[in-house]
Amino acid sequence: MLAQALLSLALVPFIAASPTGVQSRQYISASDVDDGNCKSTMFIFARGSTEVGNMGTVVGPEVCDALSTQLGGDLGCQGVGGAYTAGLGENFLPQNTAPQDIQAAVDEFNSCNTKCPNAKIVAGGYSQGSAVMDNAIQKLSSDVVAKVKGVVLFGFTRNLQDGGQIPNYPKDQTKVYCAVGDEVCDGTLIITAAHLTYGADASDAATFLASKVK
Repeated sequence: MLAQALLSLALVPFIAASPTGVQSRQYISASDVDDGNCKSTMFIFARGSTEVGNMGTVVGPEVCDALSTQLGGDLGCQGVGGAYTAGLGENFLPQNTAPQDIQAAVDEFNSCNTKCPNAKIVAGGYSQGSAVMDNAIQKLSSDVVAKVKGVVLFGFTRNLQDGGQIPNYPKDQTKVYCAVGDEVCDGTLIITAAHLTYGADASDAATFLASKVK
């Protein structure tokens, strides 16, 4: 089972790059928090295992694009990078990611709060990145978490463990996307084709996040 799961996860970038997959965007990284490019709303995203850049390719850039359109361009986007390298083995740890990965996301939230104190924050995560976000938001101070107005989680690897929500974070500010047939939402790490379909949910996720900051 472990070998099967690792093989399945390793295939993700190759399947996602298929010509029949979601149309790729012109960027796979965004660093508006790191660069101090503050907007009224800042979107922080954690990519899935083996995805390139700091936003990935399956859904992160698509949500950034769609949300920017809905907010009239008044949006900054930031991918979680640094210590978070989106490796495969971290999925098998108790929190479905590593402590340093969680801390990398916490650091981005805290940096956003410091650099862009007047901004509203929204967030998202895909696959392992959903576990990164889940765990990171639980570690934020009450002052910072109060600025996080909405979170979208795609292929939520802790969906079963955490009951379809982020513990101690408002459920009505969270939207979980679990495609039919995506087995990671059922507590496994087996990747099926359904796990690669979340680009189709980008517009809906952007609409949800926009509703929380307007």
